[in-house]
Amino acid sequence: MKRSKAKLIYTIFVFIALAAFDNIIIGLFPPLFPYIAKDLDVGVAKLGIVSAINILVTAISSVYWGYLSGKFRRKKLIMIGTLIWAISVFLTSISQNFMQLLLFQIITGMGLGCIASIGFSVLTDCIPYQKRGLVLSLWGMAQGMGGIMGSVMASLTATDTSWRWPFEIVSFIGFFLIILYLFVEEPSRGQSDPELKNLMKSGQSYSYIIEAKHLPAILLKGSNVWLFLQAFFMNISTGSLIWIPTLFIYKIQQQGYSLETSMIASGYLYAIFQVGGMTSAYFGHLGDKLQMKTYKGRAFLTAIFVFLTMPLYILMFNIPMDHLYLPNNHNPLLILITLIKQIFTNPWIALLFVLSFFASAAQSANTPNWLALITDVNLPEHRGTAFSVANLSNSLGRTIGNAGVGVLLRIISMRFHEPFSYILTLSLLQIFLIPSALCYILMAKKNVSDIKSVKETLKERS
Repeated sequence: MKRSKAKLIYTIFVFIALAAFDNIIIGLFPPLFPYIAKDLDVGVAKLGIVSAINILVTAISSVYWGYLSGKFRRKKLIMIGTLIWAISVFLTSISQNFMQLLLFQIITGMGLGCIASIGFSVLTDCIPYQKRGLVLSLWGMAQGMGGIMGSVMASLTATDTSWRWPFEIVSFIGFFLIILYLFVEEPSRGQSDPELKNLMKSGQSYSYIIEAKHLPAILLKGSNVWLFLQAFFMNISTGSLIWIPTLFIYKIQQQGYSLETSMIASGYLYAIFQVGGMTSAYFGHLGDKLQMKTYKGRAFLTAIFVFLTMPLYILMFNIPMDHLYLPNNHNPLLILITLIKQIFTNPWIALLFVLSFFASAAQSANTPNWLALITDVNLPEHRGTAFSVANLSNSLGRTIGNAGVGVLLRIISMRFHEPFSYILTLSLLQIFLIPSALCYILMAKKNVSDIKSVKETLKERS
């Protein structure tokens, strides 16, 4: 029994760690744009397009990976997908021109698609029903931390070595993950659903698999439609946030610091200012408790915090970095220590930290409760596909948000200079959080009927 529990914890740990990697690779790009653009002799805007295409290909391929996860052994699928992205990330690091970079990032996206859909499918079968929001919050936090790690890794390594080095590091870690998968124990499909408990205890398995004819019902299910739309609108706003380090670079340069110092400091600030995301576990736990009282609980709770995210981020973008003091010697450790001191000694940096904490905290309420809802309203064999379609909607929004910064920036820059052009661009894109919050309110009633339908179906099958 203890050995089985240890294997379960190990499996959850590996897949939570895995969740960071698609966001690490996405997070690597923006801080490296100036270096890649100079080395490959291309415009920064074109590199934004590469990043957006990578996100889009990852999302589209995840739909196919998600469908496969409902039919075949997921352990083998995740190993194949990881091998694809690990090789292509390494090839990215040796790109000699723009077309090679674009090609290798497209292949990377094809491999990365397996992480979200298959990882989600495995985790939802591992996690006890009462802990879904809590554990899925850790999975969501790992994704958020991945973006931060990518940004920090890029900022720290590129200034002393080359823009290629961060991609090489991520590639080697990918190959190491394949070894870890060998010891993962794939859970039985549906084993975490309480309605199937007696079936599992009797030694039988849940034998239902997804079929092509199920797809229309999955796509048109009321709760799923609202979850798809919510993810789309939310990620137009949050997709633009990967440009925050670039905004910080311009704000720090405005204070008279070099590009190298500004780049290191911006990576640190981006990481420090996302610390509020650590509250995700609490919001997942709170969602679990509310959902036990009413199936509308998660939706209403998350709607409130999604809406609050908008004014908090807009305020944060507009706060200046006046009287910022940094050592201009490119020493990463000294810059970090000085930045931490500035939070306590510089009122402007302190205010930035407070606003960023509450903004990232409010944003963090979305992920665990969104993930728990899409699990609750879909049958076990449909969850990988439903999530991957939602992830496609998610990534379409993120792609529009990411690319939208470049488009809006070009228009706004005709009248305003950096950093104000970035402040205005990012602020405008936060407006999409309003329809995102409304989607939760409109889906609440559908949640009740769809969750009851899933539970009744599982009881009949059990």
